[in-house]
Amino acid sequence: MRLNYHHLHYFWAVAKEGNLTRTAARLRVSQSSLSAQIKALEDELGQALFLREGRSLQLTEAGRLALTYAETIFATGNELFALMKDGEFQKRQTVRIGAVATLSRNFQENFVRPLLKLDDIEIVLQSGTLSDLLTRLSVHSLDLVLSNRKVHRDAQNPWLSHRIARQPVSLVGKPRRSRAPFVFPDDLAAFPIVLPGLESEIRAGFDLLCEQQQVTYKTLAEVDDMAMLRLLARDTDAIALIPTVVVQDELRTGVLVEYCVIPQLYEDFYAITVKRHFQSPLLRSLLKRRDKAVLGELPAFM
Repeated sequence: MRLNYHHLHYFWAVAKEGNLTRTAARLRVSQSSLSAQIKALEDELGQALFLREGRSLQLTEAGRLALTYAETIFATGNELFALMKDGEFQKRQTVRIGAVATLSRNFQENFVRPLLKLDDIEIVLQSGTLSDLLTRLSVHSLDLVLSNRKVHRDAQNPWLSHRIARQPVSLVGKPRRSRAPFVFPDDLAAFPIVLPGLESEIRAGFDLLCEQQQVTYKTLAEVDDMAMLRLLARDTDAIALIPTVVVQDELRTGVLVEYCVIPQLYEDFYAITVKRHFQSPLLRSLLKRRDKAVLGELPAFM
């Protein structure tokens, strides 16, 4: 017997939605027709795939296994479609990269800079929340997602999190009149400070360090967006807790200076992918670069 992929698609759609009525409406088929298609698949496989609990459907053990296979099958189909769509595989290569909206724009530009020198490449850059970008990655509408958070894989979501760079976190601010070096944490109380938001891992590490050393500080602002953190560091008299890649241009021109590096505090940058049958050689080259190249501290050769 050969597997009926039409039946499998209906099963997959219902399993993802968890509701027969809503799935039937979305697919524009009758509920009875949808039930019949799933029953036909169960007969083909010789296993019940759903248990009814009130108005909802719950997957059986066989159903969960079938869903795992269905996810792989349809993800591979989406990958094939994205690869061959409109003949792009034979023409220009399109690289689709998503980035968490709060991620440093400098880091994003440094990451894609080697591609900007190539004539036969079209780059699509999209921003959004991590969950939204991962959804797009799972159906192969994105090739890669940039994030400062590692994503843990599971049976339903086989993410691959590549740590592509790590950078110490620093305190930066406008040039000081005093020639005496800034001493952390002793001099911290003398300046208002701009910090990443409470959900940031940088902020959590900084607060823990201050608590351990019994240090207090005066907060001027908390911001989630690195672009805004950069502006506040540049346009106020506060110091900012920030990876230096975010303010690389200001440090280079002397608008800002690095007061100190915070001991044992780092920001990690990740490129998140999913396993694909065909991975662009360009992406493989991007992922193999050294930390300093990804952070813009070395020439962007591939």
